[in-house]
Amino acid sequence: MKAASLKEIKTELNHRSTQELLELCLRLSKFKKENKELLTYLLFESADEENFIQSIKTKVDADFETINTKTFFYIKKSVRKILRELKKFIRYSQNKETEVELLLYFCQKLKEFKPSINRNTTLTNLYSRQLEYIKKKVATLHEDLQYDYRLELEELAP
Repeated sequence: MKAASLKEIKTELNHRSTQELLELCLRLSKFKKENKELLTYLLFESADEENFIQSIKTKVDADFETINTKTFFYIKKSVRKILRELKKFIRYSQNKETEVELLLYFCQKLKEFKPSINRNTTLTNLYSRQLEYIKKKVATLHEDLQYDYRLELEELAP
C-alpha cells in the first residue's frame, strides 16, 4: 500500500465530519506510542510551554541519574538515547526557543556528568555537534533571546 501525500490527506480530512475526525484521531493514537504522545502534547501541554519544558528537564535529570557509568560504552549508549528522546519532544513542540532551551540543558547536564566526557572522543564530538547546532538555531531567534542564549553557550564552550 502506498501512502497518500499530505495534500491528499488534508483534502480528504476537509470532507469528513467532526465525529469521523474524532474517531480517526483515536484510532491513530492506538497504533504508536509517539502518536499518543503527540496528541497528549497538543491537547494538554501545548498551552503551557514552560510547564512542558520543565517536565522534559525533569525527565532528562532522571535519565542522567540512571546512566550505567561502568564503561564508556554504556554511557554513550544512554546519552544517545536521552538525546534521541529529547529530539522527539522537540519535534512535538516545533518551537525554536523550546528547542534551544532543552538542548542547552542537555549540554549542561552532559558537561557536568561524571566521569568527564572529555575522556571519550565520541562523547566530546557529540557535545561539540550539539553546541554547533544550538549556535545555528540561536541565530534565527529574536535579538534579545540571542544575547541570553549566547551567554549560556559561552559558559558551555569547551
